[in-house]
Amino acid sequence: MAFKLLSSFVALAAALQGVSAAALNRRVACPDGVHTASNEACCQLFAVREDLQKNLFDGAQCNAEAHESLRLTFHDAIAISPALEAQGTFGGGGADGSIAIFSHIETAFHPNIGLDEIVEKQRPFIERHNLGVADFIQFAGALGASNCPGAPQLSAFVGRKDATRPAPDGLVPEPFHTPDMIFDRLADASQGEFDPILTVWLLTAHTVAAANDVDPTIPGSPFDSTPGEFDSQFFLETQLKGTLFPGDGPNQGEVESPMRGEFRLQSDFAIARDERTACEWQSFVNNQTKVQQMFQFVFHDLSLFGQNITDLVDCTEVIPVPKPLRQATHFPAGFTVRDIEHACAETPFPTLPTQPGPKTSVAPV
Repeated sequence: MAFKLLSSFVALAAALQGVSAAALNRRVACPDGVHTASNEACCQLFAVREDLQKNLFDGAQCNAEAHESLRLTFHDAIAISPALEAQGTFGGGGADGSIAIFSHIETAFHPNIGLDEIVEKQRPFIERHNLGVADFIQFAGALGASNCPGAPQLSAFVGRKDATRPAPDGLVPEPFHTPDMIFDRLADASQGEFDPILTVWLLTAHTVAAANDVDPTIPGSPFDSTPGEFDSQFFLETQLKGTLFPGDGPNQGEVESPMRGEFRLQSDFAIARDERTACEWQSFVNNQTKVQQMFQFVFHDLSLFGQNITDLVDCTEVIPVPKPLRQATHFPAGFTVRDIEHACAETPFPTLPTQPGPKTSVAPV
């Protein structure tokens, strides 16, 4: 399934290059008198972009709000279940903004605990811009990610239909769920498109993620040592042997981490070592091109769950092209390949340098 979808993605990317080139010759002047766009519907996003970059993302930084905005895109979009619909039960609307529209309900769901903060921080921006909630959530997540060096340029569409009722509980994966539970949930939400391999691609988002509520004593604990970079350190460091809990662990959904200040989700640990996904996981280490291309692909599809792409306008041009990485993939100081828990027997682990200095510890974000 993954290879079939990848071939489709390559074909789509080639087609989009041609569309983009043609669109450059059909640009319209935006009402602000400053910007032009390939479609007038995209003009409104320039003001949203400037407001968010200045007043939420601290002047276009890969800050905690950028991380949480990207996380919110997933928690909104994944709440859709064709399986429930087939049983005659409402299965949620996917990327429909329900997590913000019905925040008093959905942010109380256990896997969404803590997201009420970013929902409330985003609310004033939604209120002062004429943009649908569903479109805003996905746009803010793509824009926030663009502030992280090494990230791909993520897609942005407008025209989604906003939710008219909340999604049901139980559709967002939990960190204590087994790989089978997570794989089945992604397969259901995507109508079979997201197999275990694509689930690995989606977890690339954890390179700029942090845990706030699994262990509330250490909020903002990142999942790798470079939370401000959209790189492959996450895929490397999840394979290091765990030796400690950074807070008062163990907590439900947490396993031991290799270094102080770094948090490790049980689900990441398990998928990195599952025989179905271990080699795919390892293949991301020191492969920045794959990190970018595969996440760009899955984010595009995730952001459209529950929506009809033919009803939408592609405004990806409004998302800035992220800056390149500032450093190459490396073992954190104090670690070498001897600390790797090898789960992929098919290929050797990449040869990487070790960062000099005292053993690495990580600060919260």
